[in-house]
Amino acid sequence: MKAPTWPATVTLQGEHVRLEALSADHTMQLSEATQDGRLWELWYTSVPAPEQMASEIKRRQDLRQAGSMLPFAVISLMAGPHHGKAVGMTTYMNIDAANRRLEIGSTWYQKAVQRTALNTDAKRLLLTHAFDELDCIAVEFRTHVLNHQSRRGIERLGAKLDGILRCHQLNKHPAALSSVRDTCVYSITAGEWPAVKAHLTHQLLKAR
Repeated sequence: MKAPTWPATVTLQGEHVRLEALSADHTMQLSEATQDGRLWELWYTSVPAPEQMASEIKRRQDLRQAGSMLPFAVISLMAGPHHGKAVGMTTYMNIDAANRRLEIGSTWYQKAVQRTALNTDAKRLLLTHAFDELDCIAVEFRTHVLNHQSRRGIERLGAKLDGILRCHQLNKHPAALSSVRDTCVYSITAGEWPAVKAHLTHQLLKAR
């Protein structure tokens, strides 16, 4: 009998966001979301163009079947025109079940909801589930060394820089400044989680 996939599929809901299993049903709304800010043109990150959305969803679902990713659609619960709509994606990825470690990554949001309480809420939900339910010993975050917006956001969470993987990946984006990517690796450990959780909760209370 095949062992159950870790982590199991789950829906996570907070005050500002709901994270639900990514499916083909989200294709149209996510195609519209990526056009807000023309996110696929950003050279330092990897966001699917509208016409690539269906294949990107399928790719992430295939990784789920392989046990290396748990992909979510990010559903906004914030008041306004995006309420109830899929506004981005996020995942648990690089899953190491044997060592109870994983990475939160492959995340993007449409421009209208960036730098809002939605992201803080989403990260708190993912981290809470990872540490309090899955008993992870550490959670990683990775980003391009020159993606300063992403690095600042990760650091605001309370994650610490473990190091930089130099010439870590090939960067195939046509607008990339270099053909190779240096990757910053951050993490939050189980011992650090209580303080990080209190910090995120305080940030969400301030956002009300």
